[in-house]
Amino acid sequence: MQVGLVFGGRSGEHEVSIRSAGAIAQALSIDENQTKYAVVPILIHKDGSWESGQTAQQVLASGKPAMQDEGPIGELPSAAKPIKRLPDLSALGHIDIWFPVIHGPNGEDGTLQGLFEVLEVPYVGCGVLGSSLGMDKLASKSAFAQAGLPQVNYRGVSRAEIYSNPCIFPKLCDGIDEALGYPCFVKPANLGSSVGISKATNRQELETALDLAASYDRRVIVETGVVAREIECSILGNDNPKASVLGETRFSTDFYDYAAKYTEGGAELLIPSPVSDQVRDRIQEMAIAAFQAIDGSGLARVDFFYIEKTDQILINEINTMPGFTATSMYPMMWEASGIKFSDLVDKLIQLGLERTAHT
Repeated sequence: MQVGLVFGGRSGEHEVSIRSAGAIAQALSIDENQTKYAVVPILIHKDGSWESGQTAQQVLASGKPAMQDEGPIGELPSAAKPIKRLPDLSALGHIDIWFPVIHGPNGEDGTLQGLFEVLEVPYVGCGVLGSSLGMDKLASKSAFAQAGLPQVNYRGVSRAEIYSNPCIFPKLCDGIDEALGYPCFVKPANLGSSVGISKATNRQELETALDLAASYDRRVIVETGVVAREIECSILGNDNPKASVLGETRFSTDFYDYAAKYTEGGAELLIPSPVSDQVRDRIQEMAIAAFQAIDGSGLARVDFFYIEKTDQILINEINTMPGFTATSMYPMMWEASGIKFSDLVDKLIQLGLERTAHT
């Protein structure tokens, strides 16, 4: 079976995508998978152009960006040159299923999934709706609220408000001060891997954080800071999704930033998380409910805050294409649940085929 492995992308998570794709390609070349699948690597450069063949294979094998995509890790690409036509996917030969391993905008947000839908080809992971809802933190929070899932207090802000005239911006900050207080976290609504996120402990930091987040996205979310344990749960399945054992992340930084996520030793990962059976069961139930609230399929990782003092569980966010690197929680949680990496990747492909057959 020919698996079109798409990686790279035009987001600040380009480098992470390469590492995730490399791990998946490796998993497809071992055990029973090596007789079942053949990987066809397709690299999407930071300028939006697609490339297969030798360059894509070299990038996949090295785990490093192509020369034209090199730059500071996490850096967003410069403005892309207009692409007058879609890439000639037919030149790749017959692809039985597409495996989009792209994190962030223009890949995880429903846009790439929409292309596959138009082409009527099977692919791994969530569909257009689940991907777009999961990517946009404000939209997903609305879906979670509709499902009755408790969350931290938050406020949505637009880039237009942040970049408004000097009379409006102070009033915006006054409203955030009053509604959320400090500390608070400011995030672009449509990025992952903690890119563009800041912790604000005073008015000056809030203003700086809003300006930074608006440079990444036209929609920004501001959340009340809470003192809590950060616990995650992996989901696998389509109509009858299953929840993994829980994982917990402990780190010394103010929050789980990009460096902590993708640097060996950047955070302490506890799998399974040392919580009571009751808390575990509640989080697993809430994770499945969140997955269904966005119409998820295939996979997702759901992140929670657990406030021990009040025994309160709050949903933080959902990630519909979580990392598959050596330090990524999604495959590690399934490994601890009894599904090794190669079997997990095989299962994801089968779920993608199943979803297409039932559409």
